[in-house]
Amino acid sequence: MQISLFDAALSDGCVQAFMKAYNGAPWNSHWTSETADRYLKEIAANPRFVGFVVIEGGEVAGAAFCREKTWWTNDELYVEEFFLSPEHQRKGFGKALLAHIEDYIRQRGLAGFTLLTDRFMPSVDFYEKNGFAKGEHVVFMYKVVQ
Repeated sequence: MQISLFDAALSDGCVQAFMKAYNGAPWNSHWTSETADRYLKEIAANPRFVGFVVIEGGEVAGAAFCREKTWWTNDELYVEEFFLSPEHQRKGFGKALLAHIEDYIRQRGLAGFTLLTDRFMPSVDFYEKNGFAKGEHVVFMYKVVQ
């Protein structure tokens, strides 16, 4: 396994890994190549974007698409997307990717990292096992408009 900074040449592999991660159980999303590509490119277009890619056997196994974010106490890293294709889950790839990101945060002198995830998915357990805490002071809200 190799973890490196995102390079646009790896975009197609990231799209494929992203769709494998989210189109199956437990997420059961319906990403197409076109929507996933557009979505990831939108994240990567952020001026403070930083991406990390996991390569295994010459293919993209997963990635973290992040951005450095200004905060009044100290800048932090916000994780927009963190995904691994199912065949690479529960094998230490995610833990290694988080450790790599933590090294980046330390080197840059950032405060830490933040993210949102679905409280009803197994990802909550993964993040808690890796030292994350639920932010009781924040709530994610939405409204469907038809």
